[in-house]
Amino acid sequence: MFKSFWGSQEQQAQPPPQEISTGSWYPPSVVNSPSSSRPSTPGSNSSSNFGPQRPTDQPSTPSHVSPAEAAGIIALLKDKNVDELRKLLSDKDAYQKFLLSLDQVKIQNNVRDELRKETLQLARGNLEKEPRILELRNQCRIIRTTELAAAQEKLHDLEKQKQETLKFYSPVSFLHRLEEAMSKTEEESEALHQQLLDREIDLGVFVQKYKKLRNTYHRRASIHLAAKTSLTV
Repeated sequence: MFKSFWGSQEQQAQPPPQEISTGSWYPPSVVNSPSSSRPSTPGSNSSSNFGPQRPTDQPSTPSHVSPAEAAGIIALLKDKNVDELRKLLSDKDAYQKFLLSLDQVKIQNNVRDELRKETLQLARGNLEKEPRILELRNQCRIIRTTELAAAQEKLHDLEKQKQETLKFYSPVSFLHRLEEAMSKTEEESEALHQQLLDREIDLGVFVQKYKKLRNTYHRRASIHLAAKTSLTV
């Protein structure tokens, strides 16, 4: 029966074109044959399976079906008689039942169901975490508007103190303070000398205070000269 269907009775097994023109419900792997508008059947490709193949013929097996899978499908079809094969081509329910009985289809359906189940679980998990996400988002908003602003202000003050400290202890600032101290000591010495001229202070007291002021002035002048020389070098 198989040989007669695939060979000499090929034309008899083919229904009229108008009977199978309603094959739009077949999957793309069945209807996307470039050389014919009807679904591909094992009988229509008997020349490619059991005889020389013409150069212009397209492969009967889609690119996403492996030879082993195609051989398994053919093995299921070869035991069917002409009426059963014709029913597969004309009866949508029969074709659907046969399609769902294939192991490859069962595997794909199982994978699809597993993916759908895992996707639903992930979606439920995300929905359960939504209240916690909203709570954390509100906490972040509070931190940005209160705690973060206070911390930034404190950081700004510390940065300002740091810059002032560095400026105060910088070499240039140190020399400037020495010069101011020297000028102040010089002014105090001049004021003390004026008091002596105006007889507002005794000579002994004048000598003691004046000597102390001059010692302080020359000590600062020596430090200023040494610091300035080291900075120049």
